[in-house]
Amino acid sequence: MRALVWDGAWANIVTFLTGGVLLVGFALALGAGPVMIGLLGAIPFFAQLAQLPAIRLIDRIRRRRRIAVTANTGARALVLAMATIPFVGNPALGRSLLLAGIGAMAVLGAVAVCAWNSWMHDLLPKEKLGRFFAPRLFWAGAFALVAAPAGGFLVDHWPFGERLTAYSALFVVAALAGFVSSYWLSRVPDVPLPVYAGRRRPLLASLRAPFSNRMFRPLLHFSGVWNFACNLSAPFFAVYFIQQLGLSLGLVVVLWTISQLAYMLTLRMWGRLSDRLSPRAVLAVGVPVYLGAVLALPFAALPAPHPLTVPVLAVIHLVMGAATAGIGLASANIGLAMAPERHATEYLASVSLVASLAAGLAPVVGGTLASVFAHQEISLVLHWGAVTGGAEMIALRFRHWEFLFALTFVIGLYAVYVLSLIREGRHISEREVIDHLVSEAQRTMRSLSSVSGLRVATSFPFGWLSDSRSRDGPR
Repeated sequence: MRALVWDGAWANIVTFLTGGVLLVGFALALGAGPVMIGLLGAIPFFAQLAQLPAIRLIDRIRRRRRIAVTANTGARALVLAMATIPFVGNPALGRSLLLAGIGAMAVLGAVAVCAWNSWMHDLLPKEKLGRFFAPRLFWAGAFALVAAPAGGFLVDHWPFGERLTAYSALFVVAALAGFVSSYWLSRVPDVPLPVYAGRRRPLLASLRAPFSNRMFRPLLHFSGVWNFACNLSAPFFAVYFIQQLGLSLGLVVVLWTISQLAYMLTLRMWGRLSDRLSPRAVLAVGVPVYLGAVLALPFAALPAPHPLTVPVLAVIHLVMGAATAGIGLASANIGLAMAPERHATEYLASVSLVASLAAGLAPVVGGTLASVFAHQEISLVLHWGAVTGGAEMIALRFRHWEFLFALTFVIGLYAVYVLSLIREGRHISEREVIDHLVSEAQRTMRSLSSVSGLRVATSFPFGWLSDSRSRDGPR
């Protein structure tokens, strides 16, 4: 499956050169405000609604490779068209074109993902999923680690006139990488869509089934609450670092790179834990750790940005990267495990749709709240000394974007409660997960202490993708 590996690697260049920190930088260069940043963060999630008609499109055409390749290639053509935005000359028109382009690209991407997921579900043997996806995800991450910092450096040190035009170069490179990705995807073997006997249920009835499943419903609830909580603030991290803390775009990309490295280096460890214990138990540790890291962000620049701000932010990003690795693995594992075999498409689509609606609504709410909080502040000042004099120290302060971090923490605590309602088998305490986590961390550190250990750290056998392990509890 070499073609599948290289498709993922080149596709990730598109993702990171046209999204995340670099997309935020592009929007800010065009004069975007909090609401537009929120809309940019929301569009990819709302676009997942395109999976609804995509399910029927797949059933009608029954050529999933053709659908995936065509939709992906169309999205990459839009990326090439958006490369002309810096030359429009009208910032307001440029912002509108950027929103429209990202929206159309996200819709095509959602159609492609729906076809791709169903295609891979039938193409790859479940007992070998980890073997197939490990190199794909590793090389995708490796390509991203090169592309994103290079893009940030190019924007910060653009030698050809106005810096806004640097984003045009990034989008051209992204489009070319996307076309290479489409080529490799077209080389992956197609498989016929299985034909099931009996009358086909209507689309809405198919999607309604997961919500009426008593065992599956808590997972949908958690997915919605959690995605709303984390996406209430996550799309604004880059804006916070650039505007409120005064960091350069390149430095913000470096922080993202640190987070990505932590993500990649801990995937193997989290995969073992998810297989050995349970995905729900991993989430019960990963989610609070992520929430704590988000709440710690305002303290990195207290009472004002100082020489240790960037090192503290780097540590926070290490923690966030490791936590999101565990959360992503365990979330995917639960969905794959609890979805019935013959109705996997509908059940997995329902999880994706709930998560996408919540994650899409959150940045819009966050951008609106950020506009309200723009000139607000809450502080806790400690005073020591005589009544008429003494020393004062700011122990706590939230301003502007930092209010969103506090809200993420509060709503995230409710997500932790909802997580406890999911029944996936025997109950495993958070303490047991932490004990195993320490054991795995020690094993990982031993492997990283030698050259051969470094090679082992890049193998990434993703046990979370394997569906061969038997699980307790009704489905």
